[in-house]
Amino acid sequence: MLGMDGLWRLPASRTRSITPENPTGEKGRGGMATEGTGARAARELGQGWKVSPSIDLKPGDTAVLADIAGPGIIQHFWLTAPEGVERSMVLRAHWDGEEHPSIEVPLGDFFCNGWCERAYVNSLPVAVNPAGGFNSYWPMPFRERARLTLEHRGRRVISSSAPVYYQITYAETDVPDDAAYLHATWRRSNPLGHKEVHTVLDGVRGRGQYVGTYLAWQANSDGWWGEGEVKFYLDGDNEFPTICGTGTEDYVGGAWNFEAPPGRYGRYSTPFLGLPQVIGDGVYRAGQRFGMYRWHIPDPIRFDADIRVTVQALGWGALGKYRTLPDDIASTALWYQVEPHEPQPPLPPAKDLRV
Repeated sequence: MLGMDGLWRLPASRTRSITPENPTGEKGRGGMATEGTGARAARELGQGWKVSPSIDLKPGDTAVLADIAGPGIIQHFWLTAPEGVERSMVLRAHWDGEEHPSIEVPLGDFFCNGWCERAYVNSLPVAVNPAGGFNSYWPMPFRERARLTLEHRGRRVISSSAPVYYQITYAETDVPDDAAYLHATWRRSNPLGHKEVHTVLDGVRGRGQYVGTYLAWQANSDGWWGEGEVKFYLDGDNEFPTICGTGTEDYVGGAWNFEAPPGRYGRYSTPFLGLPQVIGDGVYRAGQRFGMYRWHIPDPIRFDADIRVTVQALGWGALGKYRTLPDDIASTALWYQVEPHEPQPPLPPAKDLRV
């Protein structure tokens, strides 16, 4: 789907796209709005001239971005919103009329922007471009219905001066029997307790494959913070995991404390892994913040019955000993699995989402 070798094929599908100008995505009904956030600007031009390109949201509002009859596959999701609201907005996706959402993540964290300061990302499934264009290419198949919503939990009115713009492009097409559904969940440890580990994912039951991790990490102590191992407990693993990494920076494809050149963290963003965001000058300073991702696209982690994922917060202490760290860690886990799924823990209240 993401390779150019398929562009010459003509599958039996139809392309549709949802925006505030065409909220149903119906054929031949784009640009028909006569009211909307652009109506005043288009008052001398009339219908067909960007009358409703965006939406306003008041605190407490939940907007339905898309409600699509299946079968189909969401192929591209673009959205932009005012900078600083990324943690106060919650993105949800329900597939096939399910009661509990399969995706429930703060908007910014879904797009590798958990710290409410712009981080530009150049990866295969997620791209964030100047000045705040959020793009997702995660394929999202559904058989009966897809419903995407955006809840505004913040205190700031999102109005016509800086509204929410979005476009969701999908294919009306048959979905293969072996297609699984995209899931995403968010968890935070703030701060992480002594000798505790941060749980990225737990409580998953069924068959599927793990495809991605985003970490928004704040170091709450001076010194290096990324020695902790990322562990995958698969299909009944108890005390010890099947997959155990060698360090946090190693998991996202970096090495040697990300320090390049000496005295500075080296940012990078590649198709499958990256450290695109470093907030704070120098290295090894308390209060510095980091955004990093690892997409398991060429190497998905498959499970038949269950999966649990954890990461340690580990640094260096005196006399060459490790020390556990009380860091602020927020994680987004992405995986595909068959339905039905076990409900993930609900998001905490708005005050616990804030940076």
